[in-house]
Amino acid sequence: MIKLENHLGWIDISHEFLVNLIVNTATNCFGVAGMSNCNNRQGLKAKLLHKEPLDKGILVRYKKEKLIVDLHILVIYGMNISAVVKSIINKVRYAVEEVTGITVSSVNVFIDGMKA
Repeated sequence: MIKLENHLGWIDISHEFLVNLIVNTATNCFGVAGMSNCNNRQGLKAKLLHKEPLDKGILVRYKKEKLIVDLHILVIYGMNISAVVKSIINKVRYAVEEVTGITVSSVNVFIDGMKA
């Protein structure tokens, strides 16, 4: 939970809201096939519970009033990876800053695989 103060009072932004916003923005970028597990624990948890974890492939950290976002994605085979990554970085940064008003210091995109 992120707490922000402005001239009207306090704003609480939940982790789930940020994750949904970022995942929806990233997966709607051209060339993205989906999200990938960013660690084995999440993959094991999903197999045991038989459901997809909400934060699959994403890690959001809030440090010094700025966000750091790590995304693990799958790219469609044959796409220009550099163009896809630049698009994701720009769209995620814009969406988060526009909706929440929180500055995004970095968006790190990790390509974990390709899909046909």
